[in-house]
Amino acid sequence: MPELPDVEGFRQVLVSCALGRTVRRVEVYDAGVLHGVSASRLRRELEGRRFAEPERHGKWLLARCDGGPTLLMHFGMTGLLVCCHPGDPLDPHDRVAFTVGHDRQLRYRDQRKLRGLWLADDSGVARTLDRQGPDALAVDRAGFDAALSGRRGGVKSALMNQSVLAGLGNLLADEVLWRAGLHPARRVGGLSEGERGRLYADMRRTLRSSVRARRVPPRESWLTGHRDAGNAVCPRCGDRLCRGRITGRGTVWCPSCQPDRS
Repeated sequence: MPELPDVEGFRQVLVSCALGRTVRRVEVYDAGVLHGVSASRLRRELEGRRFAEPERHGKWLLARCDGGPTLLMHFGMTGLLVCCHPGDPLDPHDRVAFTVGHDRQLRYRDQRKLRGLWLADDSGVARTLDRQGPDALAVDRAGFDAALSGRRGGVKSALMNQSVLAGLGNLLADEVLWRAGLHPARRVGGLSEGERGRLYADMRRTLRSSVRARRVPPRESWLTGHRDAGNAVCPRCGDRLCRGRITGRGTVWCPSCQPDRS
């Protein structure tokens, strides 16, 4: 599932492929990924405009256009943004293509089509982002503490709640909690000042490394590098990893490094 590091990578794809280039043609192969906008309106609003500097907030990518609306992209569980040549064969999951300049094409590719594309003016963008918590990569410690303040549920649930903190998904939440030595079911209200500080610091470190890799990297020294293995063991202590479902998501943790103190 694309999380904050993946979407930051897609932002960089948009910059390298389309920044400052004129949208010459918009082709919609599957209108099922369009939300609140028709294929004809998408073409009418975007063709002839230039892509300005894109922004990212959490898992949302905001492709702004000079003098026009903003194209909002969300990648759901299987979405991608790829840069191609206009003559390259279509992938079966290419849903929308933006030909920019004369030699590049930006393609929104998504197998499961769980989210998609929106077109919004400034007020629409603001309404979308108002429903999001602070960006997990940009939030400072005070903002992080404020986001968690008053939460009654488990810490993994809080980290994955996009209205609390924007950008973290299942892999990142498990990785950050493993690094911080916190059981995913720990109650947020029961965390000490030191535990919140450790959680924030490990979130920042994990995000910075992941953004450089443009994904949550499955490194041998990371929980992510072991979670899918049979009879997986903790890369830190060697104990057998536990598996369960927390907040409805498959969750992996180390019973020794992350003791249950709920």
